[in-house]
Amino acid sequence: MYAEERQQAIAALIAQRGRMAVTQLSDLYGVTTETVRRDFAVLEKAGLIRRVHGGAIPANALTIELGTAEREQSRTAEKDRIGKAALEYLPPTGGSVLIDAGTTTDRAAFYLPTDRDLLVVTNSIPIASRVSAFGGIRLHLLGGRVRGVTLAAVGDEALGVLSHLRVDVAFVGTNGITTRHGLSTPDSDEAAVKRAIVAAARQVVVLADSSKVGREDFVSFAPLAQVDTIITDTDLRPSDRDELLAADVEVVTA
Repeated sequence: MYAEERQQAIAALIAQRGRMAVTQLSDLYGVTTETVRRDFAVLEKAGLIRRVHGGAIPANALTIELGTAEREQSRTAEKDRIGKAALEYLPPTGGSVLIDAGTTTDRAAFYLPTDRDLLVVTNSIPIASRVSAFGGIRLHLLGGRVRGVTLAAVGDEALGVLSHLRVDVAFVGTNGITTRHGLSTPDSDEAAVKRAIVAAARQVVVLADSSKVGREDFVSFAPLAQVDTIITDTDLRPSDRDELLAADVEVVTA
Protein backbone atom coordinates (compact mmCIF):
# COMPACT_ATOMS: atom_id res chain seq x y z
CA MET A 1 0.00 0.00 0.00
CA TYR A 2 1.32 3.41 -0.97
CA ALA A 3 1.56 6.11 1.69
CA GLU A 4 -1.27 8.11 0.11
CA GLU A 5 -3.56 5.08 0.08
CA ARG A 6 -2.75 4.31 3.71
CA GLN A 7 -3.39 7.90 4.73
CA GLN A 8 -6.77 7.93 3.00
CA ALA A 9 -7.67 4.66 4.71
CA ILE A 10 -6.58 6.02 8.09
CA ALA A 11 -8.66 9.19 7.63
CA ALA A 12 -11.71 7.11 6.70
CA LEU A 13 -11.26 4.83 9.71
CA ILE A 14 -10.92 7.75 12.13
CA ALA A 15 -14.04 9.37 10.68
CA GLN A 16 -15.96 6.09 11.08
CA ARG A 17 -14.84 5.18 14.59
CA GLY A 18 -14.37 8.63 16.10
CA ARG A 19 -10.86 7.91 17.41
CA MET A 20 -7.92 5.66 16.59
CA ALA A 21 -4.72 5.13 18.54
CA VAL A 22 -1.26 5.25 17.00
CA THR A 23 -0.56 1.69 18.16
CA GLN A 24 -3.83 0.39 16.69
CA LEU A 25 -3.01 1.79 13.26
CA SER A 26 0.59 0.62 13.47
CA ASP A 27 -0.59 -2.96 14.05
CA LEU A 28 -3.36 -2.73 11.46
CA TYR A 29 -1.15 -1.52 8.61
CA GLY A 30 2.12 -3.18 9.61
CA VAL A 31 4.08 0.06 9.87
CA THR A 32 6.00 1.71 12.68
CA THR A 33 4.41 4.14 15.11
CA GLU A 34 6.69 6.82 13.69
CA THR A 35 5.19 6.22 10.24
CA VAL A 36 1.67 6.56 11.65
CA ARG A 37 2.62 9.85 13.31
CA ARG A 38 3.97 11.14 9.99
CA ASP A 39 0.67 10.11 8.37
CA PHE A 40 -1.16 12.01 11.11
CA ALA A 41 0.90 15.11 10.37
CA VAL A 42 -0.06 14.95 6.69
CA LEU A 43 -3.74 14.38 7.45
CA GLU A 44 -3.88 17.11 10.08
CA LYS A 45 -2.30 19.60 7.66
CA ALA A 46 -4.97 18.63 5.15
CA GLY A 47 -7.65 19.37 7.74
CA LEU A 48 -8.94 15.80 7.90
CA ILE A 49 -7.98 14.83 11.47
CA ARG A 50 -6.84 16.36 14.72
CA ARG A 51 -4.07 14.75 16.74
CA VAL A 52 -4.73 14.05 20.43
CA HIS A 53 -2.69 12.26 23.09
CA GLY A 54 -1.88 8.79 21.76
CA GLY A 55 -3.98 9.00 18.61
CA ALA A 56 -6.24 11.12 16.43
CA ILE A 57 -9.88 12.12 16.08
CA PRO A 58 -11.88 13.66 13.21
CA ALA A 59 -11.02 17.30 12.59
CA ASN A 60 -14.56 18.46 13.44
CA ALA A 61 -14.82 16.48 16.68
CA LEU A 62 -13.81 19.46 18.81
CA THR A 63 -15.96 22.03 17.06
CA ILE A 64 -19.28 20.38 16.19
CA GLU A 65 -21.54 19.52 19.10
CA LEU A 66 -24.21 17.01 18.20
CA GLY A 67 -27.74 17.55 19.45
CA THR A 68 -29.55 15.26 21.85
CA ALA A 69 -31.45 13.43 19.08
CA GLU A 70 -28.26 12.59 17.19
CA ARG A 71 -26.37 11.51 20.31
CA GLU A 72 -29.22 9.25 21.43
CA GLN A 73 -28.62 7.13 18.31
CA SER A 74 -24.90 6.72 19.03
CA ARG A 75 -23.51 3.73 20.97
CA THR A 76 -26.91 3.00 22.48
CA ALA A 77 -26.05 -0.48 23.79
CA GLU A 78 -22.94 0.79 25.57
CA LYS A 79 -24.83 3.71 27.12
CA ASP A 80 -27.54 1.35 28.31
CA ARG A 81 -25.03 -0.89 30.09
CA ILE A 82 -23.31 2.14 31.64
CA GLY A 83 -26.64 3.46 32.89
CA LYS A 84 -27.46 0.16 34.57
CA ALA A 85 -24.01 -0.06 36.15
CA ALA A 86 -24.43 3.42 37.64
CA LEU A 87 -27.19 2.13 39.92
CA GLU A 88 -24.53 0.50 42.11
CA TYR A 89 -23.44 4.02 43.12
CA LEU A 90 -26.83 5.35 44.16
CA PRO A 91 -27.05 6.57 47.76
CA PRO A 92 -29.20 4.65 50.24
CA THR A 93 -32.85 5.44 50.87
CA GLY A 94 -33.29 9.11 51.73
CA GLY A 95 -30.12 10.14 49.90
CA SER A 96 -29.60 12.66 47.12
CA VAL A 97 -28.29 12.28 43.56
CA LEU A 98 -27.50 15.05 41.07
CA ILE A 99 -27.86 13.91 37.46
CA ASP A 100 -26.11 16.00 34.83
CA ALA A 101 -27.61 16.50 31.37
CA GLY A 102 -26.57 13.99 28.72
CA THR A 103 -27.72 10.93 26.81
CA THR A 104 -25.59 8.55 28.90
CA THR A 105 -26.68 10.03 32.22
CA ASP A 106 -30.24 9.80 30.91
CA ARG A 107 -29.86 6.02 30.80
CA ALA A 108 -29.03 6.02 34.51
CA ALA A 109 -32.18 8.08 35.12
CA PHE A 110 -34.19 5.57 33.08
CA TYR A 111 -33.17 2.74 35.42
CA LEU A 112 -33.63 4.58 38.72
CA PRO A 113 -35.62 2.48 41.19
CA THR A 114 -39.15 3.80 41.54
CA ASP A 115 -39.66 2.39 45.04
CA ARG A 116 -36.72 4.11 46.77
CA ASP A 117 -36.97 7.44 48.53
CA LEU A 118 -34.45 9.58 46.64
CA LEU A 119 -33.99 13.29 46.08
CA VAL A 120 -33.01 13.78 42.43
CA VAL A 121 -31.60 17.11 41.24
CA THR A 122 -31.02 17.70 37.53
CA ASN A 123 -30.45 20.47 35.00
CA SER A 124 -31.79 18.29 32.17
CA ILE A 125 -35.30 18.82 30.79
CA PRO A 126 -35.55 15.25 29.36
CA ILE A 127 -34.29 13.67 32.60
CA ALA A 128 -36.68 15.76 34.70
CA SER A 129 -39.57 14.75 32.46
CA ARG A 130 -38.63 11.08 32.80
CA VAL A 131 -38.06 11.10 36.56
CA SER A 132 -41.20 13.11 37.35
CA ALA A 133 -43.26 9.98 36.71
CA PHE A 134 -41.39 7.93 39.35
CA GLY A 135 -43.47 7.69 42.49
CA GLY A 136 -40.75 7.37 45.12
CA ILE A 137 -38.55 10.20 43.84
CA ARG A 138 -38.55 13.84 44.96
CA LEU A 139 -37.48 15.90 41.96
CA HIS A 140 -35.71 19.26 41.93
CA LEU A 141 -35.21 20.82 38.49
CA LEU A 142 -32.55 23.53 38.21
CA GLY A 143 -33.70 26.68 36.43
CA GLY A 144 -31.96 28.92 33.93
CA ARG A 145 -31.55 29.34 30.20
CA VAL A 146 -32.10 26.08 28.33
CA ARG A 147 -29.53 25.23 25.66
CA GLY A 148 -31.29 23.88 22.59
CA VAL A 149 -28.44 21.54 21.69
CA THR A 150 -28.40 19.61 24.97
CA LEU A 151 -31.70 20.68 26.60
CA ALA A 152 -29.71 21.56 29.72
CA ALA A 153 -30.36 24.52 32.02
CA VAL A 154 -27.32 26.80 32.24
CA GLY A 155 -26.48 30.29 33.43
CA ASP A 156 -26.43 32.26 36.66
CA GLU A 157 -29.70 30.88 38.03
CA ALA A 158 -28.50 27.27 37.85
CA LEU A 159 -25.07 28.20 39.18
CA GLY A 160 -26.58 30.14 42.10
CA VAL A 161 -28.64 27.15 43.26
CA LEU A 162 -25.78 24.69 42.82
CA SER A 163 -23.46 26.84 44.95
CA HIS A 164 -25.70 26.13 47.96
CA LEU A 165 -26.20 22.39 47.41
CA ARG A 166 -24.42 19.35 48.81
CA VAL A 167 -25.51 16.00 47.37
CA ASP A 168 -24.39 12.46 48.09
CA VAL A 169 -23.44 11.58 44.53
CA ALA A 170 -23.37 13.22 41.11
CA PHE A 171 -23.68 11.37 37.81
CA VAL A 172 -21.72 13.55 35.39
CA GLY A 173 -21.55 13.46 31.60
CA THR A 174 -18.61 14.66 29.54
CA ASN A 175 -17.50 15.04 25.92
CA GLY A 176 -13.85 14.29 26.60
CA ILE A 177 -11.59 12.65 29.19
CA THR A 178 -7.80 12.85 29.37
CA THR A 179 -5.33 12.91 32.22
CA ARG A 180 -3.92 16.22 30.94
CA HIS A 181 -7.13 18.15 30.21
CA GLY A 182 -9.44 16.37 32.63
CA LEU A 183 -13.15 16.37 31.81
CA SER A 184 -14.10 18.71 28.97
CA THR A 185 -17.03 19.93 26.90
CA PRO A 186 -17.47 22.34 23.94
CA ASP A 187 -19.62 25.03 25.57
CA SER A 188 -18.36 27.38 28.30
CA ASP A 189 -21.81 27.90 29.87
CA GLU A 190 -22.41 24.17 30.12
CA ALA A 191 -18.88 23.69 31.45
CA ALA A 192 -19.61 26.17 34.25
CA VAL A 193 -22.67 24.19 35.34
CA LYS A 194 -20.79 20.90 35.16
CA ARG A 195 -18.00 22.42 37.26
CA ALA A 196 -20.57 23.45 39.87
CA ILE A 197 -22.16 19.98 39.81
CA VAL A 198 -18.78 18.38 40.55
CA ALA A 199 -18.17 20.84 43.39
CA ALA A 200 -21.59 20.10 44.92
CA ALA A 201 -21.10 16.33 45.20
CA ARG A 202 -19.49 14.22 47.88
CA GLN A 203 -18.90 11.49 45.27
CA VAL A 204 -18.41 12.15 41.54
CA VAL A 205 -19.24 9.34 39.13
CA VAL A 206 -18.61 10.04 35.44
CA LEU A 207 -20.74 8.17 32.92
CA ALA A 208 -19.11 8.14 29.47
CA ASP A 209 -18.65 5.61 26.70
CA SER A 210 -15.09 4.75 25.70
CA SER A 211 -15.09 7.00 22.62
CA LYS A 212 -14.85 9.97 25.03
CA VAL A 213 -11.61 8.73 26.57
CA GLY A 214 -8.59 10.34 24.94
CA ARG A 215 -10.64 13.27 23.57
CA GLU A 216 -10.08 16.86 24.61
CA ASP A 217 -12.81 19.43 24.06
CA PHE A 218 -12.70 23.21 24.24
CA VAL A 219 -13.36 23.81 27.96
CA SER A 220 -12.01 21.72 30.83
CA PHE A 221 -14.45 21.69 33.75
CA ALA A 222 -12.83 19.27 36.21
CA PRO A 223 -9.43 17.62 36.69
CA LEU A 224 -9.37 13.87 37.24
CA ALA A 225 -8.36 14.55 40.85
CA GLN A 226 -11.99 15.54 41.44
CA VAL A 227 -13.37 12.32 39.98
CA ASP A 228 -13.98 9.23 42.09
CA THR A 229 -15.25 6.78 39.46
CA ILE A 230 -15.55 6.53 35.69
CA ILE A 231 -18.09 4.05 34.32
CA THR A 232 -17.47 3.25 30.66
CA ASP A 233 -17.77 0.31 28.26
CA THR A 234 -15.59 -2.70 27.55
CA ASP A 235 -14.08 -1.14 24.40
CA LEU A 236 -11.84 0.98 26.64
CA ARG A 237 -8.23 0.47 25.57
CA PRO A 238 -5.97 -1.12 28.23
CA SER A 239 -3.50 1.78 27.93
CA ASP A 240 -6.28 4.31 28.63
CA ARG A 241 -7.47 2.26 31.59
CA ASP A 242 -3.95 2.18 33.00
CA GLU A 243 -3.64 5.98 32.67
CA LEU A 244 -6.92 6.53 34.50
CA LEU A 245 -6.01 4.09 37.25
CA ALA A 246 -2.63 5.81 37.64
CA ALA A 247 -4.58 9.05 38.19
CA ASP A 248 -6.25 7.33 41.18
CA VAL A 249 -9.65 7.03 39.48
CA GLU A 250 -11.76 3.91 39.87
CA VAL A 251 -12.59 2.53 36.42
CA VAL A 252 -15.67 0.34 35.89
CA THR A 253 -16.41 -1.24 32.50
CA ALA A 254 -19.92 -2.38 31.67
